[in-house]
Amino acid sequence: MMNKASCSQMWDMMRQRNGIGMRAIERLPEDKLDSRPVANMRTPKELVVHWYGMILRGISEGALRGRIEDLDEKAVVARIKTKAELLAYCRECWDAADRAVGQLTDEKLNATVDTPWGMSFPGYACLGITIDETLHHRGQFYAYLRVLGQEPPMLWDFEHNAPEYQPKAHAEKA
Repeated sequence: MMNKASCSQMWDMMRQRNGIGMRAIERLPEDKLDSRPVANMRTPKELVVHWYGMILRGISEGALRGRIEDLDEKAVVARIKTKAELLAYCRECWDAADRAVGQLTDEKLNATVDTPWGMSFPGYACLGITIDETLHHRGQFYAYLRVLGQEPPMLWDFEHNAPEYQPKAHAEKA
């Protein structure tokens, strides 16, 4: 079981991790969005659309709604042409996920959420899936960056995130 206060603390850490993720995506070379840095795996753009669209937004909104729905990732990937559009998509997905999590109540956190995967979970477990999957996909993306000759941001360098993703204590001092 989880309550709103615990959820808020957990989500604040996710907010900071999102800042690291956004900084990593900013380092993706523009001409490598549709490359295959690792054979038989998603392109960087496909990975980011899955990570932000399905994992962050889809699961968070699904926890609020009581039902997670599949995302037509191929359609989203097809409409994103530039890194700027990809980053805008990430911000849109983060903002939607943040709104959804902000609306979760104790009841919603502990209610059953139907999934397209043939099983159901409590809302709080869905948020746990979001955290696990986000860290997994961020790790994949880090490997992509390294293969593409880019240095990913340090995992815990939250203070260099954009202000909205910095630790709150740091942001309040500034």
